[in-house]
Amino acid sequence: MTAQARDATSLTSAVPVMSPDLIRQVDPGDGVREMSYQEAIREALREEMVRDPRVFLMGEDIGRHGGAFGVTRTLFDQFGGERVRNTPISENTIVGAATGAALVGMRPVAEIMFVDFSGLAMDQIATQAAKIRFMTGGQCSVPWVLRMPQGGGAGKSTAAQHSQSLEVWFASIPGLKVVLPSTPYDAKGLMKAAVRDDNPVVFLEHKLLYAFRGLVPDGDYELPLSRCDVKRIGEDVTVVASGFMVWHAMLAARILEADGVSVEVVDVRTVSPLDEETIGTSARKTGRVVVVAEACRSYGPANEWAMVAMERAHDRLRAPIVRVAGRDSPIPFANSLENGVWPGTEDVVAAIRRVVGSPA
Repeated sequence: MTAQARDATSLTSAVPVMSPDLIRQVDPGDGVREMSYQEAIREALREEMVRDPRVFLMGEDIGRHGGAFGVTRTLFDQFGGERVRNTPISENTIVGAATGAALVGMRPVAEIMFVDFSGLAMDQIATQAAKIRFMTGGQCSVPWVLRMPQGGGAGKSTAAQHSQSLEVWFASIPGLKVVLPSTPYDAKGLMKAAVRDDNPVVFLEHKLLYAFRGLVPDGDYELPLSRCDVKRIGEDVTVVASGFMVWHAMLAARILEADGVSVEVVDVRTVSPLDEETIGTSARKTGRVVVVAEACRSYGPANEWAMVAMERAHDRLRAPIVRVAGRDSPIPFANSLENGVWPGTEDVVAAIRRVVGSPA
């Protein structure tokens, strides 16, 4: 079934199947706990605030309320209003204040309630924060993190102005690093790295992933803001995905395993800078590539990944690259329409079957 034809229940019914066992990055044992994606981000923030007194949080209703999705809940009780600061409803003020604080030595973590609202702060993000280090010859740095929920699906979105996937907005701006974790393990390690980085980092969190659970080490760890992660090793086809689409890719790989198709899944957990080497190496190994992104099909991130695979593995590709992406449409509010916008597991399965079935 295509994305256009899928009814309102198909994606919803697929979500519970995506158990933590689909992606296991840490072996069970001492010093490992299961926690949600939301809890992993909160723990990373808490640990970084304890480690470094320059780290503070700011955003709309992030204090006792814990933000729109509860990520900062309990941090106000521990650190108080000086380090967990509620702000006015003004996105350009939030990012502007964070940029100013970063320039004088602080390390702010700012939250915008939905990524869709970031357009109100794009001058501060794209023209100021992203450019200052370059324009001062490295004399000034802007070490802030900008947290923003994005995406939709399964009836969890709030229509056209609250559900977009906008990673390409930020990835196209030199000077910004852009992160989109898919698991609790990634979320914690990437958040710690983002807070410690001396560049502005846009940290995107898919709304559907907040409740997803996985194993996370107790100890301190960082993950590089420059590498893809091979979530599953395979031989027949490479699937490149990010965010919530990684789970659809992993579920598709499990389904096709029964048919003898070996799928390698590459998670673009750092959208920018893009790890072209890992994508290219996997594409050269398998000779077949499917790219999967929730963002719109036209001018979306999947197109960049496909081009990287083509440039780095054109002489090894045994079939045309297949693209799976969201429709070029504003997101409807009605579930019956909304779920026709997003790619789902069945779309990824169909794309893999198509590319594997192509003549060598």
